[in-house]
Amino acid sequence: MRFNPNSMGLFYLAMGILFTYLAINTATATDTIWTLPTIILMLLATFDFSVSIRMFSYSARMKKAKNK
Repeated sequence: MRFNPNSMGLFYLAMGILFTYLAINTATATDTIWTLPTIILMLLATFDFSVSIRMFSYSARMKKAKNK
């Protein structure tokens, strides 16, 4: 089963936004942002955003190569 890179990029972008939202809520519930759950959630969000950017750039490269 093959997936479209744009749909995978949107999925990872949505997951990154979700993890960022959860990290913000976790940080406001405590006195400091340097708690383990907040750091883990932000690391997951960073990973998801980077994969999303890679998927979108991969899709653009595929489209460019297809047009040549």
